[in-house]
Amino acid sequence: MSDKPAITMREVTKAFRLCPKGGRTLKALALEWVRSRRGRRVFHALDKVSFDVMPGETLGIIGANGSGKSTLLSIAAGAMTPSSGTVTARGTVSSLLELGAGFHPDLTGRENVFLYGAIMGLSRRTMIRRFDAIVDFAGIASHIDQPVRHYSSGMVVRLGFSVAVEVDPDILLVDEALAVGDADFQAKCLNKMREFKRRGKTMLMVSHDLSAIQAISDRILLLDQGKVLGVGDAEGMVGRYRVLAARQGAAAGQAREWGTGEIRIEDVIFSDGTGARTDTFRWGESLTAEIRWRAATRVENPVFGFSVSDRDGRLLYGNNTQIEGFAVPQAEGEGRVRFTLHPLCLGTGAYLFSFSVHSPDHKTNYHRLDHRFPIAVEADKATAGPCYMPCRWSGAQP
Repeated sequence: MSDKPAITMREVTKAFRLCPKGGRTLKALALEWVRSRRGRRVFHALDKVSFDVMPGETLGIIGANGSGKSTLLSIAAGAMTPSSGTVTARGTVSSLLELGAGFHPDLTGRENVFLYGAIMGLSRRTMIRRFDAIVDFAGIASHIDQPVRHYSSGMVVRLGFSVAVEVDPDILLVDEALAVGDADFQAKCLNKMREFKRRGKTMLMVSHDLSAIQAISDRILLLDQGKVLGVGDAEGMVGRYRVLAARQGAAAGQAREWGTGEIRIEDVIFSDGTGARTDTFRWGESLTAEIRWRAATRVENPVFGFSVSDRDGRLLYGNNTQIEGFAVPQAEGEGRVRFTLHPLCLGTGAYLFSFSVHSPDHKTNYHRLDHRFPIAVEADKATAGPCYMPCRWSGAQP
């Protein structure tokens, strides 16, 4: 296998000029000209993106809507040119960028298959040899001679994926279009991707299905607002994305801060069982939170507490120093108090921590930070609900 990257991107930027709304009246044109003299409004879908994908590697690409995932894949496929930077792909490239991309709606499925092969530079004889396998994988033999415009969205994506993989490319690019297929077809696609990996093929995959992309990817690239936040192991990058999504959700309206102010929570530091600072954890291991506080005046017997909620703000668990019989006689100046959850019994997902300090009778809230601290948890098993509690079954034969 070659030691040169199959795909290389260096400092790739893609900028789009933002056009004003409204009709192309003389007034609108004049205003646009004046604005252009001041500097055109530009949106950067990608901003200096750099990465390598080695032959035989699968790189997953994740991020929120509008982060630049599809733009990146389109540039890698050659369907879009970057505003600046360089892109190199070594080998034949096949892509499924969006639903129905490359298919002519007035041509039949059969005609579109041969058209795709011609675009890929494959001979008609080669496509005849592969045609039955394409139709069999897509499972649409009874509709193959019907115009594509009469296909359902699921049929279009099934044919599109089937053609993309059966032309046997060196590099396969797959966008979110797979989400349209049913569960059985998605399983077939994932099995085909695993087969590609075994054969040393290179893949770039964009998906919001974090479980699927984590299962198939060797590494994952995380995009946010056109910038690369990181490229690394699948589990770690999915965890970072979950934290990012939870943080953005909190900023969108769930987070709240209030209290009388005699004591203030200055910061909360999360760490794992090794003492390393992190916001991504694994089920069954340890989570420690250190609450750093400051008291403007002496406060007797303050109670420190926390709660953890899901991403929608539903309370899952709460605890405080009073419940556990841990006395804090007084607070004055600066101090720290910490707690440890071990084992951590949360299932895979993103969660929001809230912290508070209040009086023993719960009548005075000195400071509350609601839904301000997101974490991500990874677990080896899927669970029904947010918690994963060890369970052992037993029984006897009747």
